[in-house]
Amino acid sequence: QVQLVESGGDSVQAGGSLKLSCAASGYSYAYNVYYMCWFRQTPGKEREGVAVIASDGYTNYADSVKGRFTISRDNAKNTLYLQMNSLRPEDTATYYCAARPRTPLQTFRIMASSAYNYWGQGTQVTVSL
Repeated sequence: QVQLVESGGDSVQAGGSLKLSCAASGYSYAYNVYYMCWFRQTPGKEREGVAVIASDGYTNYADSVKGRFTISRDNAKNTLYLQMNSLRPEDTATYYCAARPRTPLQTFRIMASSAYNYWGQGTQVTVSL
């Protein structure tokens, strides 16, 4: 069973930066965490895919964060990162990391929450003016 633990959430002012981390453990095969994705959610809203990275280096971003956020992973450390720059109040949310195995996945679902098997508990990011 894959365990994911996020860290790095904090309160910052608009324009600031944060780096989130997600430590993965509990699996024997990297196959099980082939796709790793950051999601975010605010109360009353659907969980939104922010950025995804595959073990082969493929990345994709939500339009709202392109040019500001960078997703990366260190496979040797089993850790996923999200570098967030130029933060805006609308980035305020609980951020979750998620993982899924290397099984067939339609491209349009690659940042859909329903496509992911394993989830962390979330870390809060608050951006104020």
